[in-house]
This record gives sequence, C-alpha cells and structure tokens, in this order.
Amino acid sequence: MIHFLRNIWNDRRGSALVIAAAALPMLCGAAGLATDTIQWTLWKRQLQRAADSAALSGVYDREATGNTGTAASVVAHDLTLNLHTHFGLKSGYPIVTFPADTNVLTNQVKVTLALKHALPFSSLFMTVPPTIIANATAASIGTGGNACVQALEPNAAKTGITNGGSSTIYMPDCVMYSNSPSTNSASAGGSSNVTAKAIAAVGGIQKSNNWHVGSYMPYSPQLADPFAQVSPDPNAMHCVASALTQSTNFATLPAGTNCFSSLSVGSNTALAVPANFGPIYINGGNANLQGNFSCTGCTVVLTNNNSASNATIGTLTSNAQATSTITAPTSGTYQGIAVYQDRRAADCSGCDKINGGSSSIITGALYFPKQELWYNGGSSPTTTCTMIVARRIVFTGNSNFKGLNQCAAEGLPAGSGVKMVRLVA
Repeated sequence: MIHFLRNIWNDRRGSALVIAAAALPMLCGAAGLATDTIQWTLWKRQLQRAADSAALSGVYDREATGNTGTAASVVAHDLTLNLHTHFGLKSGYPIVTFPADTNVLTNQVKVTLALKHALPFSSLFMTVPPTIIANATAASIGTGGNACVQALEPNAAKTGITNGGSSTIYMPDCVMYSNSPSTNSASAGGSSNVTAKAIAAVGGIQKSNNWHVGSYMPYSPQLADPFAQVSPDPNAMHCVASALTQSTNFATLPAGTNCFSSLSVGSNTALAVPANFGPIYINGGNANLQGNFSCTGCTVVLTNNNSASNATIGTLTSNAQATSTITAPTSGTYQGIAVYQDRRAADCSGCDKINGGSSSIITGALYFPKQELWYNGGSSPTTTCTMIVARRIVFTGNSNFKGLNQCAAEGLPAGSGVKMVRLVA
C-alpha cells in the first residue's frame, strides 16, 4: 500500500491532482462541520450557564420576597450580567414560569432561553438558522434542620456569627445560620470547637478545622426572623418609676405592675420573680444581673413605653458570677421568648453580654434583633432548650443546645427549616 501511494505521488501524469480535487470537498466539509459543532457547543454551553444562573437568582428573589412579583425582572437583570453569547435572544424569550411546589421543592423558577444565529459553514446550505434552546429549573430544598442560632446581620461588611477563644459549642441537632452576605459570614477561630448539624449562611463560610459540622451551606437564601411578628404593646405596660431589684417586694407593688425603670440584681443577692408573673417590661433602662435571678413563665422585655422611633432601649449584662434561671412562657405574645429586646435598639457591639454561671439555665429564646450578643452558656454539660436570634452573635465560652424539634413543649418555634437553592432540572 505504501509502495502504491508512493508511485501515485511520483507519477507526473496528473493523478495526484485529480485525487486531491476529489477529496477537497470532503475535507472542507469535515472542517466546516467541525467548526460549526464547536461553535454550536460553545453557544449552547453559554446559553445553559445563563439559564442556570437566572433560574437560581429567581428562586433567591422568591425566597426573599415571598412571592413571584419581581422574579421575572430579577431573571432579566441576571441575564444582562451573565449571557455572553454576544447575540440577542430569540423573540419571545426568556420564558419564566413558576412550577407548583411539591413536598420537597418550593419556590421553583423555570427559565427557558432560545438563540437563533447562523453557523459559519451550515449557513451556506440552510436558509433558516438552527435554534438553540436551554432550560433550567431551580428550587428551594429543605435540609431537615432548624436554626438554634441565627444572626440577622444584613451588612456585607460584618460577620454574623463568631466563635472565638477556647469556646466549645455543642449542637449536633441544630444549624448555625448567618444572614450576613459577607464572604466570611460565619467564622470559627482560635481554639474554638464547634459541633453542629450544619453551618449555613447567605454569604461565604471559610472552612476551618474548628468546624465539626455535617455540612457547609454557603450562599443559602436568607432565613426569616422567627419573631418578626412580636412587638411590645405600650398599652400592656403598667410602669412604676422604680427599678426591679433584689429588694423589691412584689406584694406591695400597685396592682397590675409589670414595668420597671431597670432590672438590677447585685452580687451575692437573689431575686425570685413569682411564677407566671408574665412579661417584665424594662422601660428604657438596662438589665444588670450579678447575683441569682430566677423567673419561671416570664419574659424580660427591654423596651420603652415611648412610641418614638428613637426611644432609648436598654441592654442586658449578666456576669460570670450570676446564676440566671429563666424559663419562657409556653403561650401568649412572648411564647418561647426568655429575653426580648425592642427592634428600636441602636446597633451596638458588645453591649449585651450573657456570661452564664455553671448553674445558669435559660430555657427559651434570647432575642436581640438589632444588637450584637456575646454569649457564654457556662461550664454546665447539660443541653438546654435555648435559641439565640440576634443581629450578630459572638460565642465567648461553652454552650450546649438541644435541637428545636425537642423543644416544642417549651414554646420554642420549630421554624420553617433551613433551605438550599439548587438546580433541579
């Protein structure tokens, strides 16, 4: 065979030219089809990536707004940023639809894109360019976990959850969740040791050997404030000008009194609030616990009966020598809430500190939606039905939490569960 081809090549009678001429259309056709295939694949990949990104953005918008009103415009905006084919979409596209929720998939968004543009080689033989179509469906998927610790921080410049020093956090049935869109939305540094079902965040999460979690869930949808509907009613506040202290005689208080200028329990003293006293309103002052404070079926409410938006809202400080035993009510306005701070509180770092002693037990939620909370649950190994919802949370010591699914009897909300946004089709 080699000898035969060599003879043709050396033949001067024109056979090689004829063979080359006959093979040239096949060679050009193969090259042209290869070029078109590569170009079609590139456009298809770019179109699919744009559809995927747009569908994901649509689900994030539905999660944030709770409806479909702006999802289509969010999809269109995402396409302007991520559609890089350099050609316009076919008329009538994008098509944005919202498949019905299922038991597993919620807030679904389906995006269909179509592109029609002539291919370099095929256009020589085709009067109508081929249509390239890309479909993507994204949805919110429940993970089966609820957040015992939730930071509401909206600022991308702030870390929502910080675990530092030698703190040991144990919540194997709970999720830690940060709404901060920061690239470092939740951190575990120093010699901290955090055990949790998952660490989730709207922003990024830097991996660390300090995390001992079932899963990392960065870039998840924002988690709603579980107590957003709870607000103090000034009409329910019956105030006296004096502070609530270890010297207070509840028997001599005017009937219906539930509001005080401040709360203060000195070192080596004790204040036991009568069982099921109800909400204890602190009218513009602070709560400072240095001794033993006990309250069953009650909520400490840091608020102000002045309705002004800039009314002074107090802070809470509990030092390491204090023994606080607070059990939240299991019904009523403040169901499941042990300490509530009014949303009018000005943002403040380190103003609210709970340094639990070895015997301190707080059953219920600690709610500081506008301020940072420093929390040390104490050295007790007992797991408690404690939930923390604050603007930012800094763990400064040991804490053990039960899963919220074990705390329904204590009035804590089970929550809607942590979700992830994923492509499903």
